[in-house]
Amino acid sequence: VARTASRPLAAGDISTFQSLVFLGGQLSLALCVLLCLNYYSIILGAASLSLVITYPLMKRVTYWPQLVLGLTFNWGALLGWSAIKGSCEWSVCLPLYFSGVMWTLVYDTIYAHQDKRDDLIIGVKSTALQFKEDTKQWLSGFSLAMLLSLCVAGMNCNQTFPYYSAVAAVGAHLAHQIYTLDIDKPEDCWKKFASNRTVGVLLFIGIVLGNL
Repeated sequence: VARTASRPLAAGDISTFQSLVFLGGQLSLALCVLLCLNYYSIILGAASLSLVITYPLMKRVTYWPQLVLGLTFNWGALLGWSAIKGSCEWSVCLPLYFSGVMWTLVYDTIYAHQDKRDDLIIGVKSTALQFKEDTKQWLSGFSLAMLLSLCVAGMNCNQTFPYYSAVAAVGAHLAHQIYTLDIDKPEDCWKKFASNRTVGVLLFIGIVLGNL
């Protein structure tokens, strides 16, 4: 698409072979990290490969590639816990994982609205094309599900007031983000997508302060 035409592979700055060599190097380093973990985490990490492999193909198959991205991206919610504890506390990890999936549906749907015109021409699919003018209602639902799941995860691991304050702040940020979003202006979609950094920072601070 026009927005990504200057990226190295699309612009021809690197060859397909060079990109595969680079990918191989990254995967090798990732494997080295994974093998440093406990056996439970090694198996859990390896289990994510099916998602990693299939996600790039999903835009050709379904209008919900953002859901598959969420399932892939947020695997770390499971792996991070097991790497420390040796197994998953599912009452905490599953709500945390689900909240991450919902968050990905929010920010990546916004992101996809940047490319919807090109996507229609190319013939690939996205939640932006699926939701169309109903996007804000869907984003509101995903945000509510995310916040409720974060509260469930917090209750199941005895989080404290700073954590829930951060969740409330995240909710306010998402509400403002969705309310002011203009899905027909790519520059605004990018601005709102990038503002999700604030969501991550707020939640991180809440977790740290809550545990202190």
